[in-house]
Amino acid sequence: MSEHLAANEAESVATSEAGSAGFSVDAFLARPLTARIATVGPTVRPVWFLWEEGAFWTLTGPWSRLQRHVLADPRVALVVDECDLTSGLVRQVIARGRAELLPFDVPRGRRKLSRYLGPDEGRWDARFIRYLHEDPERSGARWLRLRPERLTAQDLSFQAEPGPEVEGSPA
Repeated sequence: MSEHLAANEAESVATSEAGSAGFSVDAFLARPLTARIATVGPTVRPVWFLWEEGAFWTLTGPWSRLQRHVLADPRVALVVDECDLTSGLVRQVIARGRAELLPFDVPRGRRKLSRYLGPDEGRWDARFIRYLHEDPERSGARWLRLRPERLTAQDLSFQAEPGPEVEGSPA
């Protein structure tokens, strides 16, 4: 079963078709998973994101077609999912709405990068660190914020049968 959630229902719980205990959307979105964002075009690209204040935040700028597409038509869809065929864990959150382009702020940028790269900035690649030290006006770095008009969470997990490992599945 899927659960359609209003954007202000951040701490929502989805249940699976099997009726098992659901999952916390906020806890799921707090994990450093990769999302895919689609614009009218169609263009789909993987993105790192933050889930804060009931919104998805991802970095964009003049180097990316994403910014140009959103300026032309702000309608976007975004999916965050996980699929482990070995364990049978299959969950997804799908968001739809109108994206906004907002000024880049360093504290949020640091939170986003720490989420994916870990807390030790000394271990980060220089191309990520520069977002924290360059003038965002000069680089053109912007936040794309998606406050979902519609948020759907689904737990499609299944009972996995023991057997040979499936290629590409986590061990």
